[in-house]
Amino acid sequence: MNKDRTVLTDAMWERMEPLLSGKATDPGRTADNRLFLEAVLWRFRTGSPWRDLPPRFGNWNSVFRRFRRWVQKGLFDRIFNVLSDEFDRSVVSIDGTIMQAHAKASGSEKGAFAKASGVQKHP
Repeated sequence: MNKDRTVLTDAMWERMEPLLSGKATDPGRTADNRLFLEAVLWRFRTGSPWRDLPPRFGNWNSVFRRFRRWVQKGLFDRIFNVLSDEFDRSVVSIDGTIMQAHAKASGSEKGAFAKASGVQKHP
């Protein structure tokens, strides 16, 4: 996989690799854990459905089934707990442009509603 498309840093990977099932030392290991995690991160970063997973990550259904197994085993909780102490809160940005506020939050009167044109109409 191209380095420019990766999300996981080498430092992050070194901290989480020992926590994962399917390590290189496990018998019968057939999957690349780092590639799998990159696929999961791609899916959630883009908000795309599993079926739209790019072919470079493998069969989307196999990735999804593996994701479900890891969720059920609590592996993502374990990963989060290990990496959360590295989290730099100074770079967090929350974008509220997609959040809806209650009409009263904008100071509207009781019973008032906005028309599509933005003109207030009182019943």
